[in-house]
Amino acid sequence: MADSAFYCPLSHEGILAVRGSDAGKFLQGQLTCNLNYLSQEHSSLGARCMVKGRMQSSFRILPEGNGFLLAMASGLLEAQLADLKKYAVFSKATLTDESGTWTRFGLEHGEAALQALGLVLPDEAGATVRQDDLIAIRVSPDRAELWVTADQADAVREKLAATLPAGSLDDWLLGQIRAGIGQVMEETRELFIPQMINLQAVGGVSFKKGCYTGQEIVARMQYLGKLKRRQYRLALAENEIPLPGAQIFSPTHGSSVGEVVIAAHAGTGCELLAVLSADSVEDDNLHLGSLDGPRLTLLSLPYELDRDREIQR
Repeated sequence: MADSAFYCPLSHEGILAVRGSDAGKFLQGQLTCNLNYLSQEHSSLGARCMVKGRMQSSFRILPEGNGFLLAMASGLLEAQLADLKKYAVFSKATLTDESGTWTRFGLEHGEAALQALGLVLPDEAGATVRQDDLIAIRVSPDRAELWVTADQADAVREKLAATLPAGSLDDWLLGQIRAGIGQVMEETRELFIPQMINLQAVGGVSFKKGCYTGQEIVARMQYLGKLKRRQYRLALAENEIPLPGAQIFSPTHGSSVGEVVIAAHAGTGCELLAVLSADSVEDDNLHLGSLDGPRLTLLSLPYELDRDREIQR
């Protein structure tokens, strides 16, 4: 159903809110994305890293009211909230869990439904439009998120249902996989640096913003290092979905060569994003779970890595 029109609740993520007069300044020193690029008309992907450059969370961030909202995997929110609060004690910034304040829907091919709500959304990734406390965000071609306050959720759901069939979260995640947008889940916290999930290729890392936690490692990898592990898209004939962090093996190397990022059903099998060592994909001989586990097939991504373009952000 991922290539068809549908809507579904995005129940797998929560909302971390950072509000106050110092919210922007505080987050600018914590996140990979550049908050100066954000506006009422533009959101961004981003990540928060530990000092060694490994991601503690990845998210979509947008300005709202007197601060910013970050949508991330629900399993990350409590730990991320507690850790950020340690650094915010000297800032005029308040951090709270606003997951109960907002309801979010994913829309595939949902332009007509958005227009019925008074929202005309540009095609540019990250484009944001607002109308009557509704927020629509373009996340990839033909895919959008709709953020609504919880008190409007039932009414908006009825309007969506009048135009679109209901889909599943699995359908939505398959579209995310096909767009090549990885994310940190609870099982992969502190496992990847941003470039390993191609975050710099989808606008989630700025190399012009200055210092932030982990910036030295991330910048060094972009300018001086050779990325030995990065994200690929793969297909699996098995219908059982592997969990994030599941190991991928190469008989050629005789060992584990990577980990699953996210996975979703696709027809009678599934598709997934995985971080793999670059040399392990050369002979297209990859197996899930063990050296003789189910065979994985490499698929294409809708973008190419381009360091010169990426460092211009």
